[in-house]
Amino acid sequence: MKSRKLGKNTSAEVTHISPHGIWILIGHQEYLLSFADYPWFAEAKVNQIHHLELLHGSHLRWPDLDVDIDLLALENPDAYPLVFADSQNPVPHGVPPQQTHTASASRPVRI
Repeated sequence: MKSRKLGKNTSAEVTHISPHGIWILIGHQEYLLSFADYPWFAEAKVNQIHHLELLHGSHLRWPDLDVDIDLLALENPDAYPLVFADSQNPVPHGVPPQQTHTASASRPVRI
């Protein structure tokens, strides 16, 4: 007995790394994740950036960098403000505990 393949065949790959950010292709949609908005990638090694996994069709994971991004955040960036903190330090870098750090630079570009 063969199991049916569920869902659509969607893949994710890093197609380009520029001085401004990384380009990823998910299915037939391309996104730019700028280093200003996604600082985790700015100092990462090329092989760490290219080690990208797409889980459950909507969850992007870079296991070597411990970075996770939901596809909804790329498709609707205004609905998902970028808030980040160091996993070793629950308080965002350079921000008092009562504030959160939200990236205010340009959002990912959908092409």
